[in-house]
Amino acid sequence: QVHLVESGGGLVQAGDSLRLSCAATGRTPSTYVMGWFRQAPGKEREFVAQINWSGGNTYYADFVKGRFTISRDVAKKTVYLQMNRVKPEDTAVYYCAVRYRPYSSTSYRGGGDFDYWGQGTQVTVSS
Repeated sequence: QVHLVESGGGLVQAGDSLRLSCAATGRTPSTYVMGWFRQAPGKEREFVAQINWSGGNTYYADFVKGRFTISRDVAKKTVYLQMNRVKPEDTAVYYCAVRYRPYSSTSYRGGGDFDYWGQGTQVTVSS
């Protein structure tokens, strides 16, 4: 069994920075994919960013390019989402997810592409 625990959410003002963390515990293979998704009230869940554990390839949604950075700490099995210059429209519950199925050098942007999910952390950006 795998558990993903997110942390780092909170209330910030537009233009501020925030860093989310997601730690994976339990049985984890040597290589996998971790991603961040978000869901705002009344909207569908959407892909934010992805990092491939082996090689560190990263992929981003267009709306966060240049503002958000996904990174990983291999030893800690933790993935981070550094959020800079946040906007009110970034307000959402942010979820991390892991894919243990085989993967290639491509982005996985659907919820069904991932196998385990965290409980989510709320990010609220005030204007």
